Amino acid sequence: MKWAGAGAAAALMLIGAGVWAHSVPATQHVAAARSPARGLTLDQAVRTVERRYHARVVRAEAVRRCGRTVYVLRLLDPAGRVFTVRVAAMSGRIW
Repeated sequence: MKWAGAGAAAALMLIGAGVWAHSVPATQHVAAARSPARGLTLDQAVRTVERRYHARVVRAEAVRRCGRTVYVLRLLDPAGRVFTVRVAAMSGRIW
């Protein structure tokens, strides 16, 4: 339980610092995050997930899995819980 409080404190420090920018790694995945041939952009995925989960995205990155782009989004809900959601760039499927 001691570590759960530390995680919430760290999340609150991020909020206080105003760190809401999406951190996308500077790799080959950035091009796919900016303009997929079809499907969702990273910004569209962030907006969709924030609305669906009523939480704020604190980190977002695009990764390639099996030749497909997947957006990995870390969210912070109003209760202070941090959780991860993945979005398929092409289909928009969320899991």
